[in-house]
Amino acid sequence: MKIGAVFPQLEIGADPSVVRDWTTTVEQVGYSHALAYDHVLGADAANRPGWTGYTDKSLFHEVFVLFGYMAAITTSLELVTGVLVFPQRQTALVAKQAAEVDVLSGGRLRLGVGIGWNQVEYQALGVPFRQRGALLEEQVDVLRKLWAEPVISYEGKFHEIVEAGLNPLPKRQIPVWFGGGADAVLRRTGRIGDGWMPQGPPDDAAKAKLQLIREAAEEAGRDPATIGIEPRLTLGAVPEQDWRRYADAWRDLGATHLTVNTMNMGLSKPEDHAELLSNVLPRLQG
Repeated sequence: MKIGAVFPQLEIGADPSVVRDWTTTVEQVGYSHALAYDHVLGADAANRPGWTGYTDKSLFHEVFVLFGYMAAITTSLELVTGVLVFPQRQTALVAKQAAEVDVLSGGRLRLGVGIGWNQVEYQALGVPFRQRGALLEEQVDVLRKLWAEPVISYEGKFHEIVEAGLNPLPKRQIPVWFGGGADAVLRRTGRIGDGWMPQGPPDDAAKAKLQLIREAAEEAGRDPATIGIEPRLTLGAVPEQDWRRYADAWRDLGATHLTVNTMNMGLSKPEDHAELLSNVLPRLQG
């Protein structure tokens, strides 16, 4: 099981030297990948009673720009979106940005995608909130065709491309993983996904979700064993004495990857995240 680290978006700040030090430390101590969350806009909660999501005070580095920076200062670290809110972005532009990151990093991008939940963000970006699940599925089809051929034509429900293509092309099909726990997401993962990113614990509910993915894969004529599984260990939400047990339980369920999240632990300085990650990794490795 490969172990990665969540980029501490909300707590690392905007100092590029801190971002650089976190990234190089994560690679040097042996994490296989860095995973970054995605949000473009935060809502002002002042006139939204009961708002519980991210706000305009929540700092988010834009993932593709961030990964361009990370690619230049690392040599082996895989760069993972976890997840990109894909339907609120233009498909061809994401295909271009992802291809560019993959080319410039030497094939180190893994694209985790999801439909998101923030209607405010969708509205501000001019994208309808409804039908975003159906849109996402077609977007993945368009991505893969754009990455595979120099020139394509495509006519779908949401896209029309007439004899156009990307340049440069990635040298491979960039892996596309899905985030989310709804049955539709799980079936989609089984049918067309390269992997799934659950956020819950390794319990009976997780087992049932994994079984649904495997059944959908078999119905689609795919080998379920080829579908990766990457849960998240949020250190602040799991008692310290259970960190290794949590990782081992996911390993037993067939997880191929695990990502460690250090946010919401009351760390006093941005650089404390890298230090904690350095100490945690040896305790989780099997």
